[in-house]
Amino acid sequence: MLRAIVGGYVVPIDGEPIEGGTVLISDGRIVAVGSEADVEVPEDAELVDAAGSWVLPGFVDAHVHLGVHEEGEGWSGNDTNEMTDPNGARFRAIDGIDPFEVGFDDALSGGVTSVVIKPGSGNPIGGQTVAVKTWGRTALDMVFAEQVSVKSALGENPKRVYGEKKQTPSTRLGVAAIIREAFTNARNYAAQREHAQSEGKPFDVDLTLDTLAKVLDGELYWDQHTHRADDIVTAMRLAREFGYKLVVNHGTEGHLIADVLAEQGVPVILGPLFTTRSKVELRNRTLRSAGILHRAGVKVAITTDHPVVPINFLVYQAALAVKEGLEPDAALRALTVNPASMLGLDDRIGALKPGLDADVVVWSGDPLDVMNRALRVFVRGNEVYRFDEASGEGVVTERRYRE
Repeated sequence: MLRAIVGGYVVPIDGEPIEGGTVLISDGRIVAVGSEADVEVPEDAELVDAAGSWVLPGFVDAHVHLGVHEEGEGWSGNDTNEMTDPNGARFRAIDGIDPFEVGFDDALSGGVTSVVIKPGSGNPIGGQTVAVKTWGRTALDMVFAEQVSVKSALGENPKRVYGEKKQTPSTRLGVAAIIREAFTNARNYAAQREHAQSEGKPFDVDLTLDTLAKVLDGELYWDQHTHRADDIVTAMRLAREFGYKLVVNHGTEGHLIADVLAEQGVPVILGPLFTTRSKVELRNRTLRSAGILHRAGVKVAITTDHPVVPINFLVYQAALAVKEGLEPDAALRALTVNPASMLGLDDRIGALKPGLDADVVVWSGDPLDVMNRALRVFVRGNEVYRFDEASGEGVVTERRYRE
């Protein structure tokens, strides 16, 4: 289907804003972005009038538990943490996603069209993440990158979980040892596999070690849950020791060592920002973090950690970060191209440019103004959400099969 969103204030993110711009969409991809004079709209294209509105790429939340930790479902809907094995690299978030969770509808109302769903932070190594669209009828419909990264945790969570069980790890020393031992075993496993292949001999696949070998090979990113500055440094030390691609998640005290993060080129998925100091390692939480990190030269994304903070509040966190010193254009990048590029997804999402997925949101105005809202949301070029002015409610395209 050909569709043209015309007449709006187009903010491509990776280019200058365009007054009265056009976004041309075909077969789920963006084929052209530019001024009315620069983009020829075919006669058979469906026109979407965005006059008086802002047009942006769909937002990206790179750290959520959407669909695996369902709101209001208690233990029955919580499949975030398989806390029976400190090394859960073989666990996959995709196996626990419920696309009918109400949080996916909330995401669309907040202009969030892509998320990276992650296992929890109770294990030193929690499992594999998956990138999905926030509209779809099954997990298979929604997934656009089945294996993105492996989630790991340092700090209070794993030492508390396993300390209460009276088993390793019960200290920060133990948590780091579990990770170090796992990667050492994975390195040995990879060498043995290579030797077996060179000899033409059969080799038994170990799902846990095979996953970690992909991290060592650079196929998967290492998403490191870490709050305290010393834990962040431990994360960087382990990454340097084994040579994998590190992305700091949460980074609550990252602003205390912003220069160190910048020097090492380590990106930070920051947040959630709308929380209390509910545990010791959050005592230095501040809304100023994003601005401090950005000015130091750190690539920053912002996360809700849904359901810790409702996913439709993602843009509000960015707005308050702007209030506390983050530049507005940097805030929009922290919701779009930055989270996409941190995890190697920027060839699909994060900006309005030809070749990327047609995930486009029409806003009533500047999304960093909390009085504005998402009016129409397109995922892969299909309209999946519309705000109904008459009822004052959002309408999501039905996900369920109806006879």
